Amino acid sequence: MGKTGFIYILTNPSFPQYVKIGYATDVKQRLDELNRSTAVPFAFRVYATYEVDSALSDKKLHSILDKLNPELRTAEEVDGKRRIREFYAMTPEDAYSILEAIAEINDYRHRLKKWKATATEQREEALAQEINEQHQERMAPFTFSACGIAIGEQIEFYCNGNDHTGELCEVVDDKHVSYNGETWSLTALAKHLTGVKSAIAGPKYFKYKGEWLNTIRHRLGV
Repeated sequence: MGKTGFIYILTNPSFPQYVKIGYATDVKQRLDELNRSTAVPFAFRVYATYEVDSALSDKKLHSILDKLNPELRTAEEVDGKRRIREFYAMTPEDAYSILEAIAEINDYRHRLKKWKATATEQREEALAQEINEQHQERMAPFTFSACGIAIGEQIEFYCNGNDHTGELCEVVDDKHVSYNGETWSLTALAKHLTGVKSAIAGPKYFKYKGEWLNTIRHRLGV
């Protein structure tokens, strides 16, 4: 039997579309090594670990993933050489489900652990999401017509713990709503209702027929 180690799944809010899958005998030490870099805005965090008896177990898992879909793994050309990285374009939930299936097949379910995000990690993830949504809103502002929402329809403000949650406003044109007799952009109204002074992405605070505006936008690919 080889030296016991861990296959890990790491996430980083700096690039939420990827997970890092690798092997370490000491996951905390590996995490500390990665997080020493100042080149990445946010820290890596451990999403899950799977205890194994072979240092090559992650390579076998990489091989399985590459065979399932070779387009999942990131690669680049450096000095004429192709360099393959341990980053995969998949959700942490999907990566975890693969480890879970392997653990169940081998009757090692007890070796699989999903790590709970700390309060700091949760704050960083929320901040990174907010920054990403602000960037998206600047690059391609939300429009009601693109999401199939007609003038005259009502949308609902929603923010946990906010007294204004559940209040309605009416769409008056492609980018504005009417609230208490005044015309607002979504961002201006979101700031007004939340009391937040800093930059925010307005669409993330509103729902249409129970569905978040940003969810509708992503679902329709607009």
